[in-house]
Amino acid sequence: MKIDGSCHCGKITYEAEVNPEGVYLCHCQDCQAISGSPYRWAVTIPAEDFTLLTGSPKTYVKTAESGTTNHQVFCPDCASPLYSTAPDNAVASVNLRLGTARQRASLRPRTELWCRSAQVWAGGMEGARKLERQ
Repeated sequence: MKIDGSCHCGKITYEAEVNPEGVYLCHCQDCQAISGSPYRWAVTIPAEDFTLLTGSPKTYVKTAESGTTNHQVFCPDCASPLYSTAPDNAVASVNLRLGTARQRASLRPRTELWCRSAQVWAGGMEGARKLERQ
């Protein structure tokens, strides 16, 4: 599915090819803290399926529970999270943040990750596959 999107202020725009079956929610504590919400909504795609059209995002490097580093990419003006990528990953991929996608109403989560960290009051997606970890 071809999608496009932008940060909140519109300075950074992109287009991507995504598989709607790969859409997920992540309930890990890092995603909660970075997103400021009970979970992060995203889809992982090959890096070649993502094109940055305008703007220059900023990167924050975080270290995951596993010890690997992950680049969190966001707009330096409005702070909208755009995507993340693991620079040391042999398979180059992008974890696209779907709150920035114009077609977001069509991108229903199919999987929930890190359910052991989920906020009990946040509920869950009916019919989604639920994993305790990643």
